[in-house]
Amino acid sequence: MSSSRLLNACRREKTDKIPVWLMRQVGRYLPEYRELRRRMSFMEICKSPEISAELTILPVEKFGVDGAIIFSDILTPIEACGFDVRIEEGGGGVAVENLKTEKDIEKLRSYTPDSTSFVYESIRIVKKMLNGKVPVIGFAGAPFTLACYLVEGGTTRNMLSVKQLMYSNAGLWNRLMDSLTDVVLHHSREQVRAGADVIQLFDSWVGVLSPLDYRKYVMPYMKRLVREIKTAGCYVIHFATCSAGILKLMQEAGGDVIGIDWRIDIGHAWEVIGDKTGIQGNLDPAKLLADKRLIEEEARSILDKTGSRPGYIFNLGHGVLPNTPCENVKFLVEYVHSYEVDVA
Repeated sequence: MSSSRLLNACRREKTDKIPVWLMRQVGRYLPEYRELRRRMSFMEICKSPEISAELTILPVEKFGVDGAIIFSDILTPIEACGFDVRIEEGGGGVAVENLKTEKDIEKLRSYTPDSTSFVYESIRIVKKMLNGKVPVIGFAGAPFTLACYLVEGGTTRNMLSVKQLMYSNAGLWNRLMDSLTDVVLHHSREQVRAGADVIQLFDSWVGVLSPLDYRKYVMPYMKRLVREIKTAGCYVIHFATCSAGILKLMQEAGGDVIGIDWRIDIGHAWEVIGDKTGIQGNLDPAKLLADKRLIEEEARSILDKTGSRPGYIFNLGHGVLPNTPCENVKFLVEYVHSYEVDVA
């Protein structure tokens, strides 16, 4: 697929309407998904290509979003390496078998894309079902965020075990990040080979780091990762939360588009990253729990700062919340598409 609103935005080209898709646009707010979860676990759905493909295209058909992000999970390749991953029912959290020794890093080096073939088969099915209607978005967890899950055994407030490892054992940290970068690279490239037009890298926990720590402990791996993913022939969206202090470093690390959360003014964020990189965001997902008047006001505030600037993709600052009304999602997408842009 060479042309679409989303891909044009990734190239920082003018679009006829603002492209919009939503993180976690397939999730527990959808009645179709809740019905399916009564019969299948989350990971069972992820490992069923036909079912995950049907879920992937549902928001395209239901709401008219401009991209179909594949239904999967960032921990899929970690589980494929032999680590125990438990996603608690009802969204209660994630538990991951701790990485404890050098031998555990060897498990990461054993990763091959064959072990996550169900993801790529789902992409192939989605690609065929959509027949060029909208681009397919693949995704992966960024190395630092995956390291957080492995070292902490899940998620913690300050990621102190990760920081202790970074500061006290540079050799082990570098070997861990090198191995995770390779895993993410192979997984991402295979998604592109299967038909993904865009790869979004989720660095959900990198906001716990100072700019100095990001530059020293994370940035070299992100630079290599983004550079080598792009050789597969796709666009890269580089997303992080709580990233106000490291936005410029993220832009230097790479990505056609930088994804941001709602904790920073989007106009200021674009000033920081400059006009050579696109931007994606950044409505607070909680605003979709409000009435349509507030949703329109908040969306318009973002669009007035970004709407006519090439390289902008509307999204939330994080995933759609489970109790979000479907009619509010539809209203938001339609409102963003109705916003007048300067196409001259």
